[in-house]
Amino acid sequence: MKTIGVFFGSRSPEHDISIITGQFVISGLKKLGYPVVPVYLDKRGRWFLGQEFGELKSFTGSKLNLGNFKQYVLDLGQSQGRLVFTQKGLLGKTLAIDVAFPALHGSNGEDGTIQGLFEMFNVPYVGCNVASSAMAMDKILTKQVLKANNIPTAQFQSFSKTEWDKGYEAILQGLENTMGFPMVVKPPLLGSSIGIVKVGNRKDLVQAVETAFYYGNHVLVEDCVENLMDITCAVLGNDEPIASLLQESLASSEVLSFTDKYLTEGGSQLGNAQKSLVIPARISANLSESIRASALAAFKALNCAGIARVDFLLDQQTGKYFVSEINTLPGTLYHHLWDKSGIQFPQLLIRLIALAEATHMAKNRFTSVFESELLKMAGSVKLQTKLNQKVE
Repeated sequence: MKTIGVFFGSRSPEHDISIITGQFVISGLKKLGYPVVPVYLDKRGRWFLGQEFGELKSFTGSKLNLGNFKQYVLDLGQSQGRLVFTQKGLLGKTLAIDVAFPALHGSNGEDGTIQGLFEMFNVPYVGCNVASSAMAMDKILTKQVLKANNIPTAQFQSFSKTEWDKGYEAILQGLENTMGFPMVVKPPLLGSSIGIVKVGNRKDLVQAVETAFYYGNHVLVEDCVENLMDITCAVLGNDEPIASLLQESLASSEVLSFTDKYLTEGGSQLGNAQKSLVIPARISANLSESIRASALAAFKALNCAGIARVDFLLDQQTGKYFVSEINTLPGTLYHHLWDKSGIQFPQLLIRLIALAEATHMAKNRFTSVFESELLKMAGSVKLQTKLNQKVE
């Protein structure tokens, strides 16, 4: 049986959420009998491998003393078609990973960076590819793709820190003229509702924008959807994906916050806050099917694969809905919603690994080599003269 490497943690504001997802996946894979290598990336970006990192209690008790563990290094020569790690020092162990299972959330993992590593070493991995992960991680790019594909998304504007510093008065006036209050301010590269603020006046708008710039060089401002119902649809598959039932989340405030998602009653995004979740959502069958179709359309528009979660904002008064964002590595794989949709967690894991291997096989059917006469021409007198010329 192939060895699965589960990657979690990393240099991300969502580090702790990733630990929970990672432990959840590790436990599930072990129950299925898979050999599992836990790969923990700490907040400094250091890599640690070993079964000690495959237990949640290692992270919830006394502070983990990483200085007690020997680090592993990636063996570049041996890593082709799999990842081979060797432990530093004499008699160091060697660990090989056949399939990568990223359980990373946010920057330095969910944004295409770790996927690029897997691609370079031709290793099969669960979930979206580099481009899809990068686009979905960036809420501005996501909304541009949605708009280009006529998939409903709320009106928005974005701007950089340089543009803000040069002419924030004009930006503020433009936002007020085109959208008006209330608005929602978001750091475009974060998840889990971190930094998202609903504002009702110019003073609060300026403060929210300035705060958002602490998290990145761009800010996204959206038109606020009133009479809000927060709807979620999970998607599973490659070329022929399927959509889950719809989940309705009950927020303690007008914007579903980090506290709502992960802390209150165990967290709605972790499937624990049963009082805050309604599955299926309390909407008409026709509206439900329309939203599920839009979730599939968004998944395909960003060329996603494996698994994703599509979040919607529904105006209960008008019945209009808007895609808010696409999450390519949903917390704990949104197992609770798939469970209600008829796919138990063990089957979900098996499907995801099968989808990863299918994607890998399909990719390797194509050639990545192009034969040319270019290097034979490199010995020409003309080219050699150019190469040997001194730079004045």
